[in-house]
Amino acid sequence: MLAIIKTGGKQYKVEKGDKIKIEKIKGKEGDKVIFEEVLLLGDDKKIKVGNPLVKAAKVEAKILKQTKNKKVWGIKHKPKKRYKVKFGHKQLATEIEITQIK
Repeated sequence: MLAIIKTGGKQYKVEKGDKIKIEKIKGKEGDKVIFEEVLLLGDDKKIKVGNPLVKAAKVEAKILKQTKNKKVWGIKHKPKKRYKVKFGHKQLATEIEITQIK
């Protein structure tokens, strides 16, 4: 069975046992998380598409670790003003494992 969930402004296609990295969510390692914003739920025989959400559908996951993504570099530059700034940013992320799709 597969589902499409929405979290952190993004949509993810997940199945039971998948490990994915998403935007940071509250919780500690080992905590259980429930995603109630399920957009699609289905398997080989039957598919339920939400309008916009599938009612009474939930996806349960376990937090594996809280981490940071790779550093992304950016540059600010103003021509003819001798202004140039290089900066970096590491986005916080959470790695989860899907345990159950209801």
